[in-house]
Parts: sequence; structure tokens; C-alpha cells
Amino acid sequence: MYVQEFGADCAYPNQRRVYLSYLDSVKYFRPEIKAATGEALRTFVYHEILIGYLEYCKQRGFTSCYIWACPPLKGEDYILYCHPEIQKTPKSDKLREWYLAMLRKATKEEIVVELTNLYDHFFITMGECKAKVTASRLPYFDGDYWPGAAEDMINQLRQEEDDRKLQKKSKTKKIITKRALKAAGHTDLSGNASKDAMLMQKLGETIYPMKEDFIMVHLQYSCSHCCILMSSGKRWVCHQCRSFYICDKCYSAEQQLDDRERHPSNSRDTHKLHPVDIVGVPEETKDRDDILESEFFDTRQAFLSLCQGNHYQYDTLRRAKHSSMMVLYHLHNPTAPAFVTTCNVCSHDIETGQGWRCEICPDFDVCNGCYQKGAVNHPHKLTNHPSVADRDAQNKEARQMRVQQLRKMLDLLVHASTCRSGSCQYPNCRKVKGLFRHGMQCKTRASGGCALCKKMWYMLQLHARACRDSGCSVPRCRDLKEHLRRLQQQSDSRRRAAVNEMMRQRAAEVATT
Repeated sequence: MYVQEFGADCAYPNQRRVYLSYLDSVKYFRPEIKAATGEALRTFVYHEILIGYLEYCKQRGFTSCYIWACPPLKGEDYILYCHPEIQKTPKSDKLREWYLAMLRKATKEEIVVELTNLYDHFFITMGECKAKVTASRLPYFDGDYWPGAAEDMINQLRQEEDDRKLQKKSKTKKIITKRALKAAGHTDLSGNASKDAMLMQKLGETIYPMKEDFIMVHLQYSCSHCCILMSSGKRWVCHQCRSFYICDKCYSAEQQLDDRERHPSNSRDTHKLHPVDIVGVPEETKDRDDILESEFFDTRQAFLSLCQGNHYQYDTLRRAKHSSMMVLYHLHNPTAPAFVTTCNVCSHDIETGQGWRCEICPDFDVCNGCYQKGAVNHPHKLTNHPSVADRDAQNKEARQMRVQQLRKMLDLLVHASTCRSGSCQYPNCRKVKGLFRHGMQCKTRASGGCALCKKMWYMLQLHARACRDSGCSVPRCRDLKEHLRRLQQQSDSRRRAAVNEMMRQRAAEVATT
């Protein structure tokens, strides 16, 4: 399961939200029996794991979880490489019902307080809701449907505007009138507000037919006026109306109104609101567990690459067991080589602790057999691979050292990119500057096998993955970030296109019947 957690220190509207990004499993669960509830035992256990995660999020102070019930494309793996042939990919409606059944259980256990969807929560104003329909309220999750669709629509709107300007029309025709903007709750009636409203209108039309697939899970109560999820202060509840709660801020505004304008609106009666203290929501959402640092688990693509490169497959039970053990090994041994080492002389795989390595030349390893035969003709000294026992003994210390070294290395990279001093006292500053100069002049390049270029690219890629500075001065940082963004965009675009095609087919089926 891959999740995106946006804590209390994150900016609004992502603050205290969780996005269940990807979920994957392989069908080897035993025994294949039904639970007491009548569902498959496998489903029951997986539901319990997800409910446990939601409860954990609630205890840490998160207020909502968002789920896009989207099955994987045919022939594409979400997380686990090579699923068993017996496993079928669920259709969209079946997958959605699987999630909803789990969430209904969580509601009974009082972990989930309300279930809605993206469209109903952000695109329409129901009941006494006073929140504006604007894109700035939508939480922005990486790889989600709506951000990619919105970017496509923004480009389309820009293109239409440019086309109108080319036609030499003195006035750009506004599709959204000021009266409509005022009715939608906008105080800003400028061109930007008009574009925002047009975007939300187009986005709403696209999302509406599949709105049930974009599930919003509220772990805390949502204010019926401003729609903000309440995590502190008081919650003002109406005992006469079902599911009516407002926050402290909206309650203060309510008290300033005339009796006829107060809750319930459009009624002669006035209902009394009762305060309920919001307790049990911590100020911080930090995870107290130790973090296991590993570049192979940072992204879904990195994990898939690790599995594909080493043939960690899940298409048979025997392979699945081996793959699972190897995945755990890499998680707990981040300093161990990621891919199987082969002998440069006989080309056979080298078992752990059974080979010799050159510390100067990258990727030069020989097995014990070739080394003892004297079949190795290499100019540099070779050192013995550490044994499993030695590596395990050094693991904890090695992991901490690796994390510290990585942090120091990335700090040094940022420093060296801005340093202009010829006699800088910062340790290894000159070495990194030398790497930069080498990278500009080298004709062999990393693709040709240059060890220095490989080292530099490794550092730059690590930096680019973690960097959030739009004006970063580290060489190639913007290019690498753009490259990573394009790769992610291509994957997201394929996913969106498949969903849109599915919706078109569904609409065609409905039209014919």
C-alpha cells in the first residue's frame, strides 16, 4: 500500500489529509473459507488492515482520507510485479463496493464519521453550505485524477482564449457572468474568478458521471457551513437536525445574524445549537515509529524497477515467497547491493560473502573459484565481500551512517553549487566542484561507463527527488525534476485515458439499452 500523508504542518487545503494512492495484493491467501460475516476470509482480513490504518491515522490527528477506486490497466502492475494468472482484475463498480463495504464497517466502529465523494463535497453547495465552489479548496494529490484533468483543461482554455485573440475580437467573451459568480459565493468578480468558475464547471461535468469512484472519508466532522474538517475547539450541534455541525468561527458568524436568517435557513423556527468539545485530536501528526530509509521504497516506480531487475515475481506461490523475503531483506539492509552480482570472469552469480570486489573500478567482481584459480588479471587490489553475519552485525550502524552521509552529501551539493570561493573551507567542496567541471568536459559520460559521471548523476538524482526549491541552483536539478514529473505524468495520463474510455463505453451501453 502506498499512501501520501499531509500533516498538521502542511498548508491548506491538504492539511491533515491522507491519500490512499495505490493498493495491491496477490491471491495466495489461505484458507479459502468464508468468515462468520459471510464474506471471504481474505476480504475480511484485508478490510481489518485498512480499518486499522484509518484508526491509526485518526489517532495521529488526520481528519480525512481520500480514495480513488480505480482498477489497474490491463497488463500494468500497480506495486507487485507479475500477478498470478488466476487473479482477475476487478471492474470499477466491484472495486468501489469493496472499499465502501470496508468503510461501512469503519463507520460502525465509529472510526469514520461521514462518507461522501469529491463531487458532492467540493463541486455543489448542499443544504446550508456557504463555502465557495473554487479549485483552491480541492486537495492536490500527486497522481490523482483531477489535477491532471484540470491541467489539460487549463491548457484547453488558454488555447481557446488565444484563438479568440487571433480572431481580433476586441472583447473576450465571458462564459461565466458576474451574476453567476456572485450566486456561487465569489466576492472576487475579476477575470481570474471567471476562469476558476469555468474550470470547476468543466471539471465537475467530467467527474460527475464517475463521482462515486472518488471517495471522501471523513475521520472528523465537517462544518456544515464552511465544509472545513474540525480538529480543535468546539463543535456546535443541532439535536433536531440530522448531521448538522458547525465550527466555532461559523457559530460566531451565526450569532451576528437575525433570528430568521439563523439555522435552519428558510424556516420560521430557530434551533438551539449545543457545544461539544473536540477532544483526542493531537496538535502534531508526526509518526513516532522509526523510519526505515531506502531509496527502493521511496516511489512505486523505484520499487517496481527493483522487482523487475531482480525478477522478484509474484506469478507463482514459490516465487512470491522468495520475492517477499528479498523485499524484506532490501528494506532492512539498505546498504546491500540492489541487484545480483555476477563474476566478471565466468559470468556466474556470486553468493553473499563468496566473492572479491575492486574498490576502485565500479562493477568489477569475481567469484571465489576464479580468484583461487588465479584467473583474474586486474591491476587493482581486490577485497573480500563481507559475509552475511558480518553484514548483519554492521546493519544498524551502517544504516545510520548511510543516512547521515546522504544528508551531508546533499547539503554539500547545494553548498558547492552556490560557492564561488577559491579557497573554501567547507570539507570536500573542491571535490564536488571538480565533479561539476568534469561533468561539463567529459566525453565518455555516464552512458559510456565513466565512474565519476555515474557518481555525479547518482548525487544529482537523489537531490532532485528531495528538492522542493523551484529556483534551485544545483546543476540539472530543474531538468531532472521535469524529467521525473514527465514520467509520472505519462503514467497518470494513461490511467486517466483508460478511465475516460471506460466511461465512454459505459455511456454507449446505457444509450443502446
